[in-house]
Amino acid sequence: MDKQALEALLNDMSTEEKVMQLVQISGSEYEADAEITGIERGQVKDNVKRLAGSTLGIWGSKRLRKIQEQYISEHPHHIPLMFMLDVIHGHKTVLPCPLGQGATFDPDAVRKGAELQAREAAADGVHATFSPMADLCRDARWGRIMESTGEDKLLNSRMSKAMVEGYQGDDLKDPTHVAACVKHFAAYGAAEGGRDYNNTELSEHTLREYYLRAYGEAIKKNPVMVMSSFNSINGIPATGNQFLMKKILREEFGFQGVLISDWGAVGEMINHGFAEDQKDAALKGMMAGVDIDMCSGCYSAYLEELVNEGAVSMEMLDEAVLRVLNMKNDLGLFEDPYRGLTMESGPVITKESRQLAREAVTASLVLLENKENTLPLRKEKLAFVGPYADTKRLQSSWAFSGEDENTVTVWEAASEVCEPELIKLAVGCTMLDQDAMTAREICHVDHWQEKNDELLAEAIHAAKWADTVIICLGEDIAQSGEATSKASLKLPMVQLRLLNEMKKTGKKIVTLIFTGRPLELKEVRELSDALMVCWLPGTEGGHGVVDVLMGKASPSGRLSVSFPYTVGQEPLHYDMYPTGRPKPENGPGPYTSRYLDCENGALYPFGYGLSYTTFEYTDAKLSAQTMSASDTITASVTVRNTGDRKGSATVQLYVRDVTGSRVRPIRELADFKKISLEPGAEEKVSFTISEEMLRFWTAEEKWASEEGKFRVWICDNSCDGIPLEFQLKNR
Repeated sequence: MDKQALEALLNDMSTEEKVMQLVQISGSEYEADAEITGIERGQVKDNVKRLAGSTLGIWGSKRLRKIQEQYISEHPHHIPLMFMLDVIHGHKTVLPCPLGQGATFDPDAVRKGAELQAREAAADGVHATFSPMADLCRDARWGRIMESTGEDKLLNSRMSKAMVEGYQGDDLKDPTHVAACVKHFAAYGAAEGGRDYNNTELSEHTLREYYLRAYGEAIKKNPVMVMSSFNSINGIPATGNQFLMKKILREEFGFQGVLISDWGAVGEMINHGFAEDQKDAALKGMMAGVDIDMCSGCYSAYLEELVNEGAVSMEMLDEAVLRVLNMKNDLGLFEDPYRGLTMESGPVITKESRQLAREAVTASLVLLENKENTLPLRKEKLAFVGPYADTKRLQSSWAFSGEDENTVTVWEAASEVCEPELIKLAVGCTMLDQDAMTAREICHVDHWQEKNDELLAEAIHAAKWADTVIICLGEDIAQSGEATSKASLKLPMVQLRLLNEMKKTGKKIVTLIFTGRPLELKEVRELSDALMVCWLPGTEGGHGVVDVLMGKASPSGRLSVSFPYTVGQEPLHYDMYPTGRPKPENGPGPYTSRYLDCENGALYPFGYGLSYTTFEYTDAKLSAQTMSASDTITASVTVRNTGDRKGSATVQLYVRDVTGSRVRPIRELADFKKISLEPGAEEKVSFTISEEMLRFWTAEEKWASEEGKFRVWICDNSCDGIPLEFQLKNR
């Protein structure tokens, strides 16, 4: 449909029709088994169900075709319905959770993963996904950290851009792609206390310098949608925040697409104390530029009344409706309202999709410890122990369209490659402690203590038989994700008990951690000969993990987020500011910025990860010692594989502005490259440093670089390397 025809359609619509294009309702209104928890059918009026512009939480070619046919036949202008879904890290083929994808440091692989997700979702009738999440996350207590790619603004920017490219492709009318939605705008990852839905309190400097960067970069790739966040920012709910939505998102970032609220967020402005009632909430949502009200009922109940009263102008309503109609047009729905609904059986997991997922898993695994080269495993007797050893629940709570039956467990994968007489399985303990509470349920097992004593005895028997114990521990998938904030980052006590008992057998201990957030691993490190973070790896989790355990692939993941010594350090991130009384490197020092009972930094820092080989960094140098604003400097290093196995190195470039009008971080990631080297091979890795890379939000409140000294590190994690120096001269 061309622009003229679209505008003619808009002008012919009634006010009620226009309003309803801005209303999104739950898929449970159309199908009883839509994946929306806690929502009952019949919550909206018949006219809303008949005219609402979009729905969410429902998929499947056969049923969506039926819904679309009925919807179009009843709509006065036969405008098609849009189907949206949370396809966060997989639809049928589930990839590692986004935090694990961040650990790959491989935007191209992440783009390919998003293409796979889009292809499968589109084949099931989905038009738009609520991804990527570009929130900067620095607090492991926040459960939704698993939906982010980490704590660094540059890494998040590149991963978010890659996901938008993968989801949308070059042409949205291509039925193998879906519309992307960058979320949550803005600064949801900075919720106070790491508690979901909570307030964030950020200076404009911190907001612009750190928390807005990834959104802005992702928007350069023209995502169709942006989603407002639940939180308030400096006392104003994001969903009603005109400074955020109009000045920054629309004016500065140039976003021209559809702004959608998060679930119920328009109505929640009443709970925030920002709106008096639903009518006032609808008004403030519209004034902030929110185009689609997701499931709060405020627009459907009061927006037409607000327009008739003149509180909301018809011009403002038309602008919002036209954006929604443009989205439907860009998706090709006016020409083909059954886009993606031609496959009666929906998407099928293929050999190719499994291989891509398997490679994504191997690239995401982060080896933290490997004492005396415990890994890779040798041909010996192996006991696979722990609640994650043979569970198919390897995807996160944000992969609800994936099916457990398609998941390969660690035990299943090991059974494929190991001789049956050389492996044993023992669950060892329950996943959670007896009194553990998740976001969805209270864990309850009949005769809990007796059950765990029995499981532990079986595990001890298996461990005594084995040469090496692979113990698979972690948080339950319902312990990370939305509404899963935690004040403790320790493993369940029942799992720590199992680990301690396994250590007492005197056998080699390989500990695998399955998690959607950083955990406290100091005790685990001390009890383990090898330690590896497996995240929530998805459909091919078992295969990917066993590929690395057995040495078929070498671990190459690097931490996308810092792992603390203790939860008391949170929020924790590597790019902290220096203080006037820094802690000395060689001791605690009196009256300095330090903890009495803990190190300042991370147990395992951002960018850290081991391989089955070793790498030597030599001949680090800069092409010049001074640089003008119009020049560039090349920073280079020679990386050599000094081990006897092929491996991948993630070469990281960090920069520090030594003196500025605002205090600058001790170092910031400026670039990174991933290379693969055969044993004995070496490669020169170069980075180009431009003046633009050195800009920040200055004391004059503008993006600019400032003259002075800069330090540069080329290394393999955020705490490593020897600094080089150069001077920037802007004149």
